[in-house]
This record gives sequence, C-alpha cells and structure tokens, in this order.
Amino acid sequence: MKRRGKPEVLAPAGNLRGLKTAVDYGADAVYCGGKSFGMRSAPRNLSLDDFREGAAYAHERGARVYVTLNILPRNNEITAIERYIEDLRTTGVDALIVTDIGVMMLAHRIAPELELHVSTQAGVTNYLAANALHDLGARRVVLAREMDLQAVRDIRANIPDDLDIETFVHGSMCMAFSGRCLISNYLTGRDGNHGECAQPCRWKYSLVEEKRPGQVFPVEETAQGTYLFNSQDMNMMAHLDDLIDSGATSLKIEGRSKSAYYVAAMTNAYKTAVNEYMVQRGFEDEAGNELKPFHDRVVRAGEEGFADSARDTIMLNADAAFAGMPNWDSANDEGEAGGISNRQARRTGLKRQGQLVEESDDGWRHAPVRPAPHVELPQWLMEEPYKVAHRDYSTGFYYPEQKVTQNTDRSAYFRDWLVVGEVLSWSPEEGGRVTIMSRNKMEPGQLVEFLLPGRAPLEYVVPDGGIRDADGNEVPMVNNPAHVFSLPLGVEVPVNAALRSRTKKPTLKAE
Repeated sequence: MKRRGKPEVLAPAGNLRGLKTAVDYGADAVYCGGKSFGMRSAPRNLSLDDFREGAAYAHERGARVYVTLNILPRNNEITAIERYIEDLRTTGVDALIVTDIGVMMLAHRIAPELELHVSTQAGVTNYLAANALHDLGARRVVLAREMDLQAVRDIRANIPDDLDIETFVHGSMCMAFSGRCLISNYLTGRDGNHGECAQPCRWKYSLVEEKRPGQVFPVEETAQGTYLFNSQDMNMMAHLDDLIDSGATSLKIEGRSKSAYYVAAMTNAYKTAVNEYMVQRGFEDEAGNELKPFHDRVVRAGEEGFADSARDTIMLNADAAFAGMPNWDSANDEGEAGGISNRQARRTGLKRQGQLVEESDDGWRHAPVRPAPHVELPQWLMEEPYKVAHRDYSTGFYYPEQKVTQNTDRSAYFRDWLVVGEVLSWSPEEGGRVTIMSRNKMEPGQLVEFLLPGRAPLEYVVPDGGIRDADGNEVPMVNNPAHVFSLPLGVEVPVNAALRSRTKKPTLKAE
C-alpha cells in the first residue's frame, strides 16, 4: 500500500469488533494479536479468519493491520511460529511486530511481502541499533518507552527517512524497561514475556527492613499498604506537536485489553488532533487536501543549522538526565540559580545546584528542531482523555524534568464518565429517531453525549417524553440495561456510536 503522507494514528484492538471500531473512528492502522505468540493473552484476540475479515475491512477504508508476534520464544516454539507466519501471510495483514531477531529473520524469509516492525520490547534506544535493524529488513522501530524527546530527535536525525519511528502517545505504562519484566513469572508462574502478565506491579505491597530501624523509605502508604510499582498512565494530547516535530512517524495508543468505547474515544481524539496539527502547520487545508508534503522539523545530520542551532530546554534536560542529574534547574533564560543564569549555562555547559558540568568534547551534537508555534487544540480534545477510565496521567519519559511516577496509594482507575448506550440505528421518520441498546440508566433532563467520528461529541438532553421501548410503548425513562429503546433525535448518528454521560459522583474502578 502507498505510504501515508502524515503521522499515523495506530490504535489497539483485542478482537475483530475492536479492529472495526478503531477503523471507523479514524485509525490509520490497527495493531492486534492472534491466538498465539503475542504479548497480550488476556484479550480474546483474533483468529486467522478474523484477520482476513479485518484486513479487508481496513483496506477498504484506507487503513492497515499489524499483527503482534512479539514474545521472546523458546526453542520448542520455533516450528510452530514458522507455521503461524506462513498462515498469516495468506490473511492480507500488512505487517508483523516482532521482538526476537531470529523471528524477524524467519519472517523476512517466509513472508517477504509483510513489513517488519521491531517491538518496543527490543529496547531500541539509539540510532546505531535502529540502522542495524533497518539493514536487516525492518521497516519500523518502536522505540523504548523510556526515551525522551531529545533522544527521539537524535535517532530521527541519524536514520533513513524511510525507517518509521513508532512511539507511544497514550495509555498504560510499565514499571519494567519496555515491558521486559520477570515479576509475574516469579510470583505467579505466568510469563509476562509470553503475554501472560498478571500485572503484579499493580498489587499492594508493604516494605519492612528489620535490621535498619529508623530508616524511612519515602513511599506514601495507606492502611491497606502501598503500591510501589504502580505507574501512571501516559497522556500526550497537549504535547502532540512536540512529539510529531521530534520525528515520530506513528503515534501508538496502548490498550489491546481495553473496551471498544476506549478504542473509539482515544482513536477519534488523537486522529482529530493530528488533523489539527496538519492544518495549523500548513500541510493540509480544513478539508484535508494536501498543501505541501508533510515533513517533521528535525534538522538532520549534515543539514545546514545542525551543529550551530541554539540549544533548547528539551536538549538541556536530556543532557542532564543522561548525565544522571535529575535536579537540573529548568528555570527561564533570565532566571538565576546557584549564581549563574540559564543563558550562561547554555553557553558554557550544564548546571546543577550551582555547579557546571562542561560539555563533552567528543564531537557529539544533539539534533535541533526548527521552531514553530505551538499547535492549539480545541478544549473538547483536551477533555477526551478524561472521559475514559484512567489512572493519574503523566507525559511518560518524554520530558526529563517531569518524568512518570508511581501512584503509591491506589491502583484503580478513575471513572468520571459512563457509557449509557450504543446506537443500533437512526431513522429520519417523525423528525428523526435513534434506536439504542441501553447500558445504563437515562432519565429526562440528563445530559448525554454521542461519540461521533471525526468531530466533537454531540450533546443531547434526554427529553421529558418521546422515549419508547422496543414495542413502541412510551416509557418515562431508560431504566433497563441491555434493552432496546428509541429516542427523538433530529441529527443522524452512525450505527455503533457510543452514548456516554458524566457520573453523578466520580468513582474508582478496578482494573
């Protein structure tokens, strides 16, 4: 298929319905697992027939399908993996996501027509590794989650433009390096590197040190214990322009175990945000017509301005982080700390607690980014990440001055919004009526939102009258879940669109 001329929004799917939902809500590509050899065994995942149907559905709508084949395999699994790759090549999917270099070379030999994407679990953290994988046939590298934006820039500046960079943009984080963890295996016998993680990093823990009385471990505790490893979720909506400007080709939403509603809401939000980026950066008009070819803003090695561009805050913070200096003072240029200004620090080196660390003389120069105004997103987009179940949000590791941390007092999700129904059909008769399958109670005067592809949600106040049950009888409210009702609605809405409403009281929802 023809390569896309804009950043890709990559959505998760745990089953065929999730795949179709992601495509319907604007995903440029969907990643999903089969019944074997993927890193998420909790979702139902897709059969070979599901892949055939899903790939055809996606291709008809200009989207692509990637299959996870990213476990760390054992010797006795190789023959089965070989057969599985042979089966997958007949389904019409577009790419395989692999971790193991042996599996990568096997797939390259068996199914050369499929793209090879190297999983985040391969731990790619530098351009040397990315280029080596490209030489071996990789079309894309999914960078380690622990990369900051400057590291993304530096990789982009030193690899071929036809090697995609995929980065995470939203969803759950992991306490282990790019997901390579043995805690689940050790505690439960469920191998996290074979898709069976029990998520023990979300469990309750208490720390006891018998031989060091008086030593205080700085972890907030509740009466029930503490959650030592419970990472915050990622939300890069407000910083999407920074990530795209830094060379990310594909923006990956985490969540193959999530609901179809989560997939729809987050796919729609990030796809719409990317469209806003393209318009405000001058690549497209409001109708989506190309005005100029898309290109990130990274200055490549050898290009004019690479060596002498001014250092910016991200560069300074990245240097401090790589040098093991988490207390880097990122005040403004005119601010003072330790008797030296940040402007002077930019000229002479790095500053930490009043001390200077001279810049390395090894010839290394960070890749700069050509400046551009911040992309301003509409308020409704900024609110969308808070309308799905989520933990406390962070920007992951992208900004070294404010890295992801743990929620040490809880592991549950916040839930401020509730799915109350799903559209079955819409008819123009009687001025317009929508038929829904109910999920939760709806009563007159209640504000409800219809989640619509490619646009802001449609607000709707449940009327006092005109609500009918499946037999056409008028009822005072929607009060039975999993029942069919119809409501007056003069605006056409698509089948499967979710209806949601704010909860009367925000709750914590178990995973």
